[in-house]
Amino acid sequence: MKLNFTGLSDPGLVRSNNQDHYYIDPEGRFFIVADGMGGHAGGEEASRIATTVIQEYLLAHWDKPDSSEKLLEQALWQANQAILEDQQSHPERADMGTTVVVVILRDSTWCAHVGDSRLYRLRESQLEQVTEDHTWVARAIKIGDITPEEARTHPFRHVLSRCLGREDLSQVEVQALDVKDGDRLLLCSDGLTEELVDEKIADSLHDIPILEQAAVSLVEAAKDQGGHDNITIVIVAIA
Repeated sequence: MKLNFTGLSDPGLVRSNNQDHYYIDPEGRFFIVADGMGGHAGGEEASRIATTVIQEYLLAHWDKPDSSEKLLEQALWQANQAILEDQQSHPERADMGTTVVVVILRDSTWCAHVGDSRLYRLRESQLEQVTEDHTWVARAIKIGDITPEEARTHPFRHVLSRCLGREDLSQVEVQALDVKDGDRLLLCSDGLTEELVDEKIADSLHDIPILEQAAVSLVEAAKDQGGHDNITIVIVAIA
């Protein structure tokens, strides 16, 4: 399977620092986006810890016999534990946490996520949100209490039901991912999806063949809509 990929992170137009982190394996085996929270230093540290620990765990266990599903699951549990240990060592960061989305291409393709950092798949011109946000509004939409349109401006739209860095984290979401030649994958923090509707995201991914230009287009479009949060994206094209 031949891949092309790129990543881009921008602080946006409102925040003075960037609490997002991303990592792209140089060999194209895995991709990570994390969006931290918990104050200026805390959020940045939480997303950094998560990205680093997941990367190191995947590299250390890549060639071992564990299934890809178990590999991903354990990598995220290790990241959660590392953040908890850092909280204990640094009480000033006790409230920090991070969302995360990870894709690996091993024996097959798998995705894991916690929180509202998302994975999308573009197939031909159709964009599909693969991950389901772990948020109050996502659950409210699912049970019919609010509409997707209402969710975009709802006062509880940033309330997470799960994130890394919590003692009560009981589940990480891991799922197999169907991919084929011509697909494009987009991993992103909510700084992108808070500003842009799916149709605009699909247009940039579909209409701009050069990945680096597509990434810049998406970030600039999010900033044109206000850029209220950090914006981080990773695009993977499957040739």
